Amino acid sequence: MSTGDDVRAAVSARRDLGPEYEDAVVESFIDKMSAEIDRRVDERVARMPSAKQVARQSSVSDAMRLALAIVSLVLGTAATIVLLALDSSTSGLVPIWGGLALVNWAFARSNRDNKS
Repeated sequence: MSTGDDVRAAVSARRDLGPEYEDAVVESFIDKMSAEIDRRVDERVARMPSAKQVARQSSVSDAMRLALAIVSLVLGTAATIVLLALDSSTSGLVPIWGGLALVNWAFARSNRDNKS
């Protein structure tokens, strides 16, 4: 029975039973609507991912972000040391660190796009 049918049935019952049963009819209608709301909420909650699943997805993402940051720092530092040891010019540092920043930015952007 739909909500509209329930309303019509409640109004019809009120007419048939008279005003002395109005409180009982209204209470019955409210109980039915509360049960329907509870059923719909339970369905939606059942479709939602569990907190454990959300935490697992989040921790993988956090671990990947940390790993990329560590690898970027290690590679950037190593490349800086090698470049400075071989050549006294610092002009090669800009493309190295710029490239690492670009990789980290692209990862953060793709990770953010996947979450939304």
